[in-house]
Amino acid sequence: MNDVRKILIVAPAWVGDAIMAQPLYARLHQRHPGLQLDVLAPAWTRPLHERMPEVHHAIDNPFAHGELGLKKRWQLGRELKAARYDQVIVLPNSLKSALVPFFARIPLRTGWVGEARYGLLNDARKLDPYALPLMVERFVALAEEAGAPLPVYAKPRLSVDAGQRAAACSRLGLAGDTPVVALCPGAEYGPAKRWPARHMAALATQLLQRGYRVWIFGSDKDAAIAGDIAALEPRVTNLAGKTSLAQAIDLLSGAAAAVCNDSGLMHVAAALGLPLVAVYGSSSPEFTPPLSTSARVVTLDLECAPCFERHCPLGHLNCLNELEPQRVLDTLLPMLPKPNTEKAP
Repeated sequence: MNDVRKILIVAPAWVGDAIMAQPLYARLHQRHPGLQLDVLAPAWTRPLHERMPEVHHAIDNPFAHGELGLKKRWQLGRELKAARYDQVIVLPNSLKSALVPFFARIPLRTGWVGEARYGLLNDARKLDPYALPLMVERFVALAEEAGAPLPVYAKPRLSVDAGQRAAACSRLGLAGDTPVVALCPGAEYGPAKRWPARHMAALATQLLQRGYRVWIFGSDKDAAIAGDIAALEPRVTNLAGKTSLAQAIDLLSGAAAAVCNDSGLMHVAAALGLPLVAVYGSSSPEFTPPLSTSARVVTLDLECAPCFERHCPLGHLNCLNELEPQRVLDTLLPMLPKPNTEKAP
């Protein structure tokens, strides 16, 4: 594989998974100096890949979740054949995700077996989940020869230009030099990963009283819980559903710290190097932790958790309901700079 010059990555569609793939990209560049690395990914993930220096070009993956579109996949594969990639690494485990590389006739097609993809992949690996417990490890391992030991790998790191951040602030009318704490109350997977709005609001009140500004981040899908927080604590700046993903990344990069559920924005905050408190309920930091030395995980470790369910199967959601705001605040405060209390939050 020393003569590899062009690699295509079929990238994940989830924000968090896309972030956790970056260490793979860095490792591939280590192994192949001068590499051109392109990604095939949904268009809405482009802001992530634009902030990854390892990515040369992002190609829009036009297929909706669950869409077969066999003819369209064949056409895209034939278009990609002209790029003459030496290898493709397919990160999603679905059979559909391996079709375009097969149609593109890329010589080396690497990935985990997944949905019985023998034939579509000619370098199909069988995953040992105990040997590779973390998702990021499962991605990085695909940079190596089959059976090779896992190398030391870099943590994700997104690059943000100060001018982009200033432009996002200007566009949204955000000003001031008082430290900002970012709250990310959403989790697209389901409510069993969302710390209750009343707890987020109580935390926001404590921070505002100490002189910090509090900004809420999230997509349109997080507007409901963000609105609940803002109703309980009207002094917060609610940006949920009001920013693009690119703007959210750029604005987050200027925050003093973040408090997030196990979500895509948690991984964004970690990749930006922010001091971070990550709240875990139904999921586990043993599989998808924030990949940052500046992150602290807060979880109750109940007997019923992690259950990895979208909704609490026991109906009480104690893993999050009983996780009090004071515990998160106590974890967060030592990580924060002192605010200028003469300035209004």
